[in-house]
Amino acid sequence: MNKLKKYTIMNRALALISLLFVFSFASCEDVVNLDLETGETKLVIDAEIIWKKGTDGREQTIKISKTAPYYNNSTPKVSGAQVRIENSNGDVFTFNETEAGVYKCTNFIPVIDADYKLFINAEGQSFTATEKLTSATPINKIEQNIVPDFDGTDIIELTFYYNDPADQINYYVTDYQASFLIYPEYEITNDEFYNGNEISTRYSNEDKMKPGNTVTITHRGVSKNFYNYWKLILEASSSNPFSVPPGNIRGNIINTSDANNFAFGYFRLCEADQIDYLVQ
Repeated sequence: MNKLKKYTIMNRALALISLLFVFSFASCEDVVNLDLETGETKLVIDAEIIWKKGTDGREQTIKISKTAPYYNNSTPKVSGAQVRIENSNGDVFTFNETEAGVYKCTNFIPVIDADYKLFINAEGQSFTATEKLTSATPINKIEQNIVPDFDGTDIIELTFYYNDPADQINYYVTDYQASFLIYPEYEITNDEFYNGNEISTRYSNEDKMKPGNTVTITHRGVSKNFYNYWKLILEASSSNPFSVPPGNIRGNIINTSDANNFAFGYFRLCEADQIDYLVQ
């Protein structure tokens, strides 16, 4: 049975709550305003091409925004960019802006193990990245059980199973989404100790998952490089807010106009199996 480490992406609000909790020991009434340094504004390119099993994969979306100061309530969107992807056959897939910062393509052709290259021109800068489309093994089944928590309380636990291919090294990123979650919860694994075997992955939410909830499980096959990148992101988001930041975590997107003016984000192409499970 493969029990994986689970990561939850912390947003700025949750990090702020952690900071304020510490200061609450000094005062339960005073509001603490932290004077945080504002870093250089960077482009953020959310470029996931995800081919869900059972679909043709033709509709894909890329989002472009900017980093913002810690206390901002909104994320600046980047409009007017030119976005396209080319495959190794020379086919061009153009992404048109449908709303501020959102670029969509309706004729994408996904091919497992094919090479793709991303091109973006935004705000006078040119960006590019290359990646292969990685396959994913389907989810065989999902089981639901009642198990004891650490304090002895019974909780609902979901376990999904999939067969890992024996003839290749595989890396996986899985996310869980539900109405009781503000943000997705993620798990990552590889087949270093499970190559060619059935892998099982467990999920529970001790406080919120109840009968009648629907949990959407999206299980992706990803490249080794993206696995390593995502592992760093998840580890950083789960770290002590008072520790020294690990520095900027770079993705595979390169600024060909100015190498020092890099963008955040990672261009990845994933096949995925997605299942909506109704908790009993």
